Amino acid sequence: MTRVLLIEDNTDAREALRALLELDGYEVHAAADGTEGLVDMAAKRGLKTVAVVNEDTLFSKAAAAGAVEIVKKKGLQVVFAEAYPKGNTDFSALLTKVKAANPDVLAAATYFDDAVALTRQMKELNVNPKMFGVTVGGDLPEFYDTLKQNAEYIYGATQWEHTLPYPGNPEYFEAYKKDFGHEPSYHSTAGYAGCLIYAEAVKRANSLDADKVREQLLKLEMRTPFGDYKVEADGFQVAHKMVTFQWQREKKVTVWPDELAQGKPLFPTPPWTSR
Repeated sequence: MTRVLLIEDNTDAREALRALLELDGYEVHAAADGTEGLVDMAAKRGLKTVAVVNEDTLFSKAAAAGAVEIVKKKGLQVVFAEAYPKGNTDFSALLTKVKAANPDVLAAATYFDDAVALTRQMKELNVNPKMFGVTVGGDLPEFYDTLKQNAEYIYGATQWEHTLPYPGNPEYFEAYKKDFGHEPSYHSTAGYAGCLIYAEAVKRANSLDADKVREQLLKLEMRTPFGDYKVEADGFQVAHKMVTFQWQREKKVTVWPDELAQGKPLFPTPPWTSR
């Protein structure tokens, strides 16, 4: 059986591709980096222990497995890991266990609704990790609109922000808003970047021949408004990185990686009773 290493930091896309490849008879090994920033910052600040929680669905389980792998790679210890049912709204039992484990970091593989509910119930139960990060949902403006001040200090991962210092990013952002009347999603930005990359490959190939363009795409390295582009010999993207942000004073501030950071993390997260 042919083995494929699938590196994709968007959970939905990664698991959809995994399913398609497995249907075609490939053995797929998948990796994600959505929690890499959270864990890397924790390790650099001397934190030692991590709890990982996730919804018991395919996408969130894959994200949680990726988190555990990164925690071990960085030399930290997983002191608690547990999944909760899809649609769960009462996290009291789960968070009581997390509180007993007393982790330095809580990494939650979430969607929007459970990210909000976990945060609210962490406050109610006075669960106070030094760092708390979510995967999906925390990047949405609605996250802060719903939680208000309770969203402060929470970390999240995102594929793209219009504030990132990529070439052409501000111009693209403003032009998109002018043309469409709303801000672009990262999906739109990724699509735009893909067009730029393809156009550059066509230019270098001086041809529209698919094989010639593919040859250039495999060699091409460039930076777009979406970030860096580079692929391995099998065509998998290896240069684009997710960034980690933290909600600070009602705004998302990119705090990782250092070369893209707009500010420093507010660390450690103060106890709920001290905010």
